[in-house]
Amino acid sequence: MMTDHPEILLQAAVRVPFALRLRQCDAWPLRAVTPTVLQLNLGYRCNQACRHCHLNAGPTRTETMSEEVIAAVLRVAARLKIREFDVTGGAPELHPRFRRLITTLTERGNIVTDRCNLTVLSEPGQEDLIDFLAAHRVRLMASLPHYTPDLTDRVRGRAVFARSIEALHRLNAAGYGHPDSQCELVLVYNPAGAILPAGQDDLTTEFRTQLATHFGIVFTRLIALTNLPTGRFLQFLHSSGNLTRYLARLEQQFNPATIPHLMCRSLLSVGWDGTLYDCDFNQALGLAIQHDATASIHHLDPEALAGRPIRCQNHCYGCTAGQGSSCGGAVANQ
Repeated sequence: MMTDHPEILLQAAVRVPFALRLRQCDAWPLRAVTPTVLQLNLGYRCNQACRHCHLNAGPTRTETMSEEVIAAVLRVAARLKIREFDVTGGAPELHPRFRRLITTLTERGNIVTDRCNLTVLSEPGQEDLIDFLAAHRVRLMASLPHYTPDLTDRVRGRAVFARSIEALHRLNAAGYGHPDSQCELVLVYNPAGAILPAGQDDLTTEFRTQLATHFGIVFTRLIALTNLPTGRFLQFLHSSGNLTRYLARLEQQFNPATIPHLMCRSLLSVGWDGTLYDCDFNQALGLAIQHDATASIHHLDPEALAGRPIRCQNHCYGCTAGQGSSCGGAVANQ
């Protein structure tokens, strides 16, 4: 059984603590700049329970962002003049106010990304969701662990691959993913086990060839994400005896060239209850931001955001290994 304090496991599994590694690179403390992206976690409810989920999202989770928090988010975003929004979950599309929020954001001229698991597009009541997303030109970050059914279903559940391929066909038919289309379809790749992803460019070529050849599917681009040791993936690493080996691999692959481009420097993550985090992974560990006022959307002092120290622990090795990993994929050349 895994300890209730995952940070204890993460501390014991590395040779050099991440904070010390940053000090060795003259990058401590890691500091934020003025945020340009606001990431909204609308809740942990999801129609899937993926093995690599860093938030333990699933069908039985009930955490949901309230109307009050959403209203505060919109006020703060206007004050900070943020124009890019990253909407995530869980499955954010299952939030009862998802469409109203997307409409509000896009009508204000913002860039909106929806982190979609693909199978939610075929859930009851979502039959017209693709048309809605296309009409608002929402960028889709669509998770597809692999272009084969075995590896995808191993991570995401039985028959997920078939439903994902069906969703991708429907998205292509609605204009998503085609060259010169204003509807971006970005595939999100995560390794299916305790390994690091291959190079993002090589994976893009491989996925593009395989999906086009076998399924006639096109997409805008692909991003490769490293599985960070939090949530359900941390439980898997611990129970399978892979935690020490995986953390050692992340530590060995530490790349100082990733540090200036880490997503936590320019992104502000808002949890479902309005708590503020440097990233969604810190949310998984309950590590709220260090802020002069309070770590809440309701009492935010925007002037204190830039320059604040970012909360780093050993899971951060996942974002700095190899080409690096962020919500936008690789951040540096290997």
